[in-house]
Formats: sequence, structure tokens, C-alpha cells
Amino acid sequence: MRRLTVLGTCGAWPEAGRSASGFLLEYDGFRLVLDLGYGTFPRLSERCADGQVDAVVVTHEHPDHCADLSALCRARYFAPERGARLPLYCTPGVVARVQAMEPTEDLFDVFDVHPIPSDHRVGPFRLDTALLPHHVPHAGVRVTAPGLTVAYSGDAGADPVLARLAAGADLFIAGATLQGTAADPRLMNAADAGSWAARAGAERLLLTHFWPGSDRTRSTAEARSTFAGEVIAAEEGMTFTF
Repeated sequence: MRRLTVLGTCGAWPEAGRSASGFLLEYDGFRLVLDLGYGTFPRLSERCADGQVDAVVVTHEHPDHCADLSALCRARYFAPERGARLPLYCTPGVVARVQAMEPTEDLFDVFDVHPIPSDHRVGPFRLDTALLPHHVPHAGVRVTAPGLTVAYSGDAGADPVLARLAAGADLFIAGATLQGTAADPRLMNAADAGSWAARAGAERLLLTHFWPGSDRTRSTAEARSTFAGEVIAAEEGMTFTF
């Protein structure tokens, strides 16, 4: 099975009943997690008991993208059989941020840490990453395997590198924190997300990282003003098959 599941969709903090940023990408039995923000681990556990995944990618150290890495660490640390260390691909600052919540359990006992931005082979995937503008070091992500390309902007500002990361993607997952004419070089609005999806020639655009309380219908409409392809507002539990 080749499937992407939305674990969380909120930026900054999760609304009631929702979670912060997170996605699970499955490819012929290999399970790759993209970000684990607040409240994503319980949703992940519904699909992967006790956090039994094969690799994790974390785009940056803000807790709405990495806080539940602590929960995953604990689930594996205290498991009856811990097994091999889990590959973790992350930007500088992530491990220190999460380790600050773990006074007794060493993350390096659970995770085999690999730095990004750099390129890696991760199970069946080629993982290409590149720096994008944000408040802290942040990597945009391109994941490819035979018959599948998924790109993820995380929570970053617009940058020409997005055209490369999302080029021809089957699904471009783009942060759409802002709405209207709101501008910040370290964040994207929905129209920005649509514009870069169009430049990249992506097939579908999945909007995520919504500011709590924002009107997601409005974000979708704004993205459709700049992108002629399919635009979808992410919802927790939503799945896409490839």
C-alpha cells in the first residue's frame, strides 16, 4: 500500500479536537513520519501500534512540529523490546529541544540521528532536503520512490527552492499559515502555496499548518486563485492513496 495519512493540521498550537503538524507516509510496508507536533502521537499510534515506524523526518525545532517526538521516544524507550535505533532526520536544534523534556531518557538511545538539510536514502525513498526561510533552521522536503513524489514545505516562507522540491510532485503539502494579503518572508499564505504549486507543476496541493481559528474554506479559495489543479484543505485522519 502507498498511502499518506494526515496526523495533524494546526500551526502554533492545536485547536480542540485537532493536532499540530504531522503526516505518515507508507510505501509497500515502510512507514515514514513527517513531523510530530503536539497531539500527533496518539493519532500515529492508531495506525502504528507503540510507535512502530521505520524512520522520522522533522523539519525544524518548533514544538508544533517536534513535541510528540518525546512521546515516540518514551514509547520505544520503555518498550519490552526496544530494538534497533530509529533513524531520525532533523535540522539542528531538534534533538536539544526535545531532550530538554527528557531529563532521564537519552534520545540517542532511541534515535539514530542524521542531519538535514542533506540528501539521504531512507528505505525505499530518496530524501532530498533544502533550507527554507523561517525563524529557525528549517528544511523543506522532497520524498521520492518509484511511482511516487511527495513534497512538504513544512512551516516556511516562500523561496525559489520550492519549485525544485515540489517539481512534478503527485502531492505538494504546503503550509498556509496566513490568509489574505498578510505577508511574512518566514511564512506562506494560501495564495503563495498555490503559486508555488503552479510553478512546480505539482498535481495536487494539500494545504496545512492553519492558524488556529482560521477559516479553512477561505484558505482553499485563495490557493485556487493561483493554482488551477486540485486544492485540498488537510483534515486530521484524511488519507491519500497513490
